[in-house]
Amino acid sequence: MSNPEDSAQATDKTGARRRFRHVWTNHAPALAATLAAILGSGHGLAAGTSITAKEASQYFQQADALTRADGGRLWGISLGGGLLLADPETRVAYANQPDPQGRLMRVGPVLRGEISTDVNLANTALDWAGARWSMILVPLPEDRFVRATLIAHELWHRVQDRLGLPSSAATNNHLDTRDGRYWLQLEWRALAAALAAQGPDRARAMTDAVLFRAQRRALFPQAAGQENGMEMHEGLAEYTGVRLSGAPDPARFVIDHELKDAPQKESFVRSFAYANGPAYGLLLDDTGSDWRKEVSPETDMGALLLRRHGLTLPADLQGTATRRAPAYGATSLAAQEDARAEVRRKVNQDYRARLVEGPLVKLPLRNMKIEFDPGNLVPLESLGTVYPHLRVVDDWGVLSVTEHGALISADFTQVALPGPATVASESITGEGWKLELKPGWSADPGPRKGDLQLRRAPGR
Repeated sequence: MSNPEDSAQATDKTGARRRFRHVWTNHAPALAATLAAILGSGHGLAAGTSITAKEASQYFQQADALTRADGGRLWGISLGGGLLLADPETRVAYANQPDPQGRLMRVGPVLRGEISTDVNLANTALDWAGARWSMILVPLPEDRFVRATLIAHELWHRVQDRLGLPSSAATNNHLDTRDGRYWLQLEWRALAAALAAQGPDRARAMTDAVLFRAQRRALFPQAAGQENGMEMHEGLAEYTGVRLSGAPDPARFVIDHELKDAPQKESFVRSFAYANGPAYGLLLDDTGSDWRKEVSPETDMGALLLRRHGLTLPADLQGTATRRAPAYGATSLAAQEDARAEVRRKVNQDYRARLVEGPLVKLPLRNMKIEFDPGNLVPLESLGTVYPHLRVVDDWGVLSVTEHGALISADFTQVALPGPATVASESITGEGWKLELKPGWSADPGPRKGDLQLRRAPGR
């Protein structure tokens, strides 16, 4: 297998608005689910759910209205289709249409069923019960434009493969470094200035945004391909959400929500595209041309923006970027990032002691499906990435990490948990984590004293 991510499905979460996110394509067979007992009427609060069937129907109507208003014009295909609203606490889901396997039952104006624990619940696109769905967790955002953005974002993910824009698992670990973060935030500030300006001022700010982008990529040669992949995945999804949200001033919406919220994330490695995508997309819309027909998984939105607007970068990237940076508050930003880098160094030392040097429990990753928070990931150089909180479903069972983190190797073949651990017949537990084991798996001593390795019993 040339790319270990190709056989995995992952979801991530970021705040109340987007608690989980699908980021990698799952090529495994459709996951099974169990039929729920149907309780209550279509107009009351069904047992174990956080919204009523009537409220679910209203959300489905909003989704239908925005796809009908679009009429397939934005991307050339309709975004309408199967939509699940899932409760992460009870695993009860409402649906806007029947499933081919008959797992859902009619409850008033909607259908209702329960999703089994071997399926990660997330804001995501997934294959379930014989169909392709967009899934959104409840409760949904109260603000109707934020809610519409989320709905359209997830509807786009359901059809992105048909557009030739597959999901991306690019790590973008350089965006957790001091310089990576510094130049990215300057890019965001220039994008905000461009969206708020017109004429020559807009042209200047757009050029500055791509200038800061180019300077960052000059420092990190691998950055261009990794960033472009994530922008084509999450960035275009968020752009679609903003464009179809019905917000009266999309540019102001992006400034006040996407670009304002982005720097508040603890880590940018997987969250940055939520700001870049809609900002570049709206600026490209101003060219009056259908730029979306040009995009591919390798598209550089910065380069496309310059070309479409007839702009060019100066030959002296570093010198010009350094001179332009003070116009966007570079001095205070640099001090802020210097302080963060020192704190991050100590955090990384603690994670190394716990997840590399100390006793470990190691689990093989074969057909993983994971949930995680993209706003707090901690890259550990070539060793992999620390996920402070996550849920993993794999052949061996279900892993839940609530504290202290887990280290997923850079090649996505193994997850390491801090020891020591308590081993029981159907579970293994450690500080801040629990593994629910399937039959046929056991924990055996590893190569170092105190280590455990999960293995499948012979013949299973």
